Amino acid sequence: MTIRRALITGGAGFIGSTVADAFLADGWSVTVLDNLASGKRANIPSAATFVEADIRSPEAAACIRDGQFDVVCHLAAQIDVRRSVTDPAYDVDVNIGGSVNLMAAVHASGRKTRMIFASTGGAVYGDFVTPPNVETYPKDPDSPYGIAKFAAELYLSYYARIHGLDYIALRFANVYGPRQDPHGEAGVVAIFCQRIIDGTPLTVFGDGGQTRDYVFVGDVARAHLLAAKHPGLPAGKVDDRAFNLGTQVETSVVTLAETLMAAAGKQVELKHAPARLGEQRRSVVSIEKAKAGLGWSPQVSLAEGLRQTYHWFANR
Repeated sequence: MTIRRALITGGAGFIGSTVADAFLADGWSVTVLDNLASGKRANIPSAATFVEADIRSPEAAACIRDGQFDVVCHLAAQIDVRRSVTDPAYDVDVNIGGSVNLMAAVHASGRKTRMIFASTGGAVYGDFVTPPNVETYPKDPDSPYGIAKFAAELYLSYYARIHGLDYIALRFANVYGPRQDPHGEAGVVAIFCQRIIDGTPLTVFGDGGQTRDYVFVGDVARAHLLAAKHPGLPAGKVDDRAFNLGTQVETSVVTLAETLMAAAGKQVELKHAPARLGEQRRSVVSIEKAKAGLGWSPQVSLAEGLRQTYHWFANR
């Protein structure tokens, strides 16, 4: 039996390492590529091969070109919406430049390697559409981060039509779960978990009525495996190969905080701060296409996912 080979970029991050775990559990040979700028070496599964490299580098391109991978799961990214607002050039460099570097390497390898791209369902559609957002809705992102993620999808679509690149784009809603960084700027669930543990107030930006679709990291990892095993899709329009991953449930930040405190069995103060630039008011995605096309639907409820996540942080 031939062992299939997967490369996970960003595999030291909380989503990427969970994806790596899922592929290893399914019997794949896994290589993790990460520059450890935000990922943690401790997250990398011991059974995976580790390559320390930046996705913009010649070393990363060579790893893909020569690695004989069946699948490249591309999760490495600049993930902070606020940093994309204050430093859009850096966001472009990583999220477009780095992604195109990897696409070109897959093309140069001459192999029928499938790329599974971690895109955004939370930021790509913007506030000009009425959720739940379906894949074919107009794209009007409110942040450079959302713009760059969709630009990378357009490059993937170009490579598919012109060069025959095989890819699937997974548009994540707001992913949360164990291993998320509570000290970064992205990841409200992790930040709230740490503050509840410390007994410090939870900061809510604006009135707290802004909504998001929170999807558990284990469900997202399972979607990557299903995408890897999918028979393939014809080259066509950019939305044809995109699948939203979420729960189709809209949850306000205030409701999230209350649900998390209930899971923790501990109450702390909610403090309000000014609303942030580049932040959408409402975001929730339709997942009907993922159900029909990938056979995927979320299995972990928000209450259960928050319970698992809080207890992971509490028991570290």
